[in-house]
Amino acid sequence: MTVEQWRDARWQRAHCVQNTRQLHAVYETLLPDSFYRDIDRDQAELATMSLLLPPYVLNTMVPAARPDAAAMYADPVRRHMLPAFSDRDPEWPSHPHASRDSLHEAEMWAVEGLTHRYPTKVLAELLATCPQYCGHCTRMDLVGNSTAQVRKLKFSVRRPDRLNAMLRYIAETPGVRDVVVSGGDIANVPWPRLEEFVLALLDIDHVRDIRLASKALIDLPQHWLTPEARNCVERLAKTARDRAVALAIHTHVNAAQQLTPLGAQAARTMLDLGVRDVRNQGVLLRGVNDSAEQLLDLCFALLDGAGVLPYYFYLCDMIPNAEHWRLALHEAQDLQQAIMGYLPGFATPRVVCDVPFVGKRWVHQAESYDRERGVSTWTKNYRTALDRDDPHALGRRHHYYDPVRTLGEQGRLWWRQQERVAA
Repeated sequence: MTVEQWRDARWQRAHCVQNTRQLHAVYETLLPDSFYRDIDRDQAELATMSLLLPPYVLNTMVPAARPDAAAMYADPVRRHMLPAFSDRDPEWPSHPHASRDSLHEAEMWAVEGLTHRYPTKVLAELLATCPQYCGHCTRMDLVGNSTAQVRKLKFSVRRPDRLNAMLRYIAETPGVRDVVVSGGDIANVPWPRLEEFVLALLDIDHVRDIRLASKALIDLPQHWLTPEARNCVERLAKTARDRAVALAIHTHVNAAQQLTPLGAQAARTMLDLGVRDVRNQGVLLRGVNDSAEQLLDLCFALLDGAGVLPYYFYLCDMIPNAEHWRLALHEAQDLQQAIMGYLPGFATPRVVCDVPFVGKRWVHQAESYDRERGVSTWTKNYRTALDRDDPHALGRRHHYYDPVRTLGEQGRLWWRQQERVAA
């Protein structure tokens, strides 16, 4: 491998690790056979996402030492990008209320792939693939390859027709001012197609904010540093400025060690090209960033090292087999309290719970919270397509649930009883 190859996104994509045979070819005897078996068993029995790891991502695991089994098991990047069977909760791998589309996004599709969940904002899922797959992906029902446990859904409409339908809906819905362009990861959309779609959004007068969502900005920065990428982003940024539209990039970093000099270069290059902001939306994950020290290290690395604004940290969504990652609401509340005062106010991230049927809420906004059973209650202040004709929608209570493993004995006993009743 040469420096030129390492900095080539095509080389990175061509050499992705997609199974344990390829993983073994990378680490060989540095890791014991039991480690590879642990990964294999997870893929066979519990994984909701298949393996897809560019060499660049693997290089952020145990970056400062010779990898061995203990270091790999403890590594925060490995924990969310390369899950092992032994990571999972043995009694409660899934919460009883876990679901594949835990936020019910597909139920709120205005047209296929366009979620209209908030009054003024839509989410446009342009595709269902990424350059790398995260084990905790909230869109695991649609994104990526099928696993042994999860047969993925597929878009039924051709991509050009889907995207045209999205643009028609946005143009015909003047209340929409904010469009998140996502997927999957837009890094898998050819630059000419992405530019065409964003330019069409910029032609809609009532669209005032456009956010391009790409974890690959940090996990595959080579993609964003090509001449084609720079030219495309520069043209879009100039057009957005000329039309007084805020164009931003949202990325997804969960651990400080993911931010390398190359990733920082990609983020700062986007700012230099005229993008208004680069923001980070992380996910709170046990064993990854569940301490104030880890969160602050990450925030300062983003802010000082790359000019990336720490924006949100979400509680991990209630997808299947995610209980070992999820934090209880009170743990998230404690983390929000602990990081206050250390960062500038504009760069202090909001810790939020994405409540099913409600949306993002700061973790201190719960209407009530039963700590013993781990049940929090939330309300909403707007209607969606699902409840626009429901006169009681704004008074209805919605629930979010702590991981059962975080509860006391009485709480765990209560949930075991609920499981028996449901069976």
